[in-house]
Amino acid sequence: MFEKVFEKNKHWARSKRAADPEFFEKLARGQSPSILWIGCSDARVPANVIIGADSGTVFVQRNIANQFLAIDINAQAVLQYAIEFLQVPHIVVCGHYDCGGVRAALRNMNHGSPLENWLRNIRDVWRLHYDEIVQFHGEARVRRLVELNVVEQCLNVYKTASVQKRRWETLQKDGKILPQIHGLVYDVANGELKKLPVKQTLLLS
Repeated sequence: MFEKVFEKNKHWARSKRAADPEFFEKLARGQSPSILWIGCSDARVPANVIIGADSGTVFVQRNIANQFLAIDINAQAVLQYAIEFLQVPHIVVCGHYDCGGVRAALRNMNHGSPLENWLRNIRDVWRLHYDEIVQFHGEARVRRLVELNVVEQCLNVYKTASVQKRRWETLQKDGKILPQIHGLVYDVANGELKKLPVKQTLLLS
């Protein structure tokens, strides 16, 4: 099974060169992504694939249930690099329906460390929005928590020093506020993205 990885890699590389003989030469010159994608590790939600993006256009950070936490040094470093060095104009936080991490957080059970420690952050979203979430039942409750989790992670991104500094600098220089932060949810059942309302003016200065 694993040996087919190399076979498929060679087939993919050949097909790319056939379509564009300079494809890899252009990639080797460097990357200039327009999007930082913070998504879930779920194998059904590959960032480039679901938005039809070419290699080199999306900078990606993925983890269970698309969290962006102050204690996650990896995520913080990815964000800083994307903003300060790659200067991406757009940041996407993308969750997805039927998220195993969100489902697990809704269960009253101990999943063991470190997974249980990670899920605690989703339970904080549940606590913050308890009055709303308890009005939903069954699958509707899971889906709503998926959406609220995305919104909360967008706000976590907003609150970082890197984002605030960059947004203020671009406003002063060009009259534009960049990077823009977008909250999306991917529906694995139909392959479509849904945009969530996220305030773009939070903590501007």
